[in-house]
Amino acid sequence: MPTPKLDAIDRKILRALQEDGKISIGELAEKVGLSPSPCARRVRLMEKASIIKGYAAIIDQKKVGLPISAFASIKLERQREEDLDRFEAAVSRWPEVLDCYLMTGQRDYLMRIVAADLEEYERFIKDKLTRLDNVASIETSFALGQVKRSELFPLR
Repeated sequence: MPTPKLDAIDRKILRALQEDGKISIGELAEKVGLSPSPCARRVRLMEKASIIKGYAAIIDQKKVGLPISAFASIKLERQREEDLDRFEAAVSRWPEVLDCYLMTGQRDYLMRIVAADLEEYERFIKDKLTRLDNVASIETSFALGQVKRSELFPLR
């Protein structure tokens, strides 16, 4: 489905949903200046076009026993398309990896991994990441604290 052009009302809807994904259609409609039926239709169209990809709860990682955030930079031996696809398929199956980006520059991938402790992170590296055929090197940095995290896009 082609991505529809977003107008000012669509952007208001998206801003409101980013702030509160549990808002009722009635409250959302009131907030953006529509009646409920057209508001619900716009939301459905944006869901169908995958502009709205889903709804989720934001969890405090420390309170669920995952206080370690590690950022791993991965260099592959080869960057052929099939090698990249194989790496990405493996990473996509690992629940410890919350984010993974294909990068420009010295490294091929940057990923954020969460763990309960350093031993669990070490097991992840040894049991999963280093067992992939094409991994040439891994550099890890550990977050000391989180300054900002947001899922709110600056929609204008």
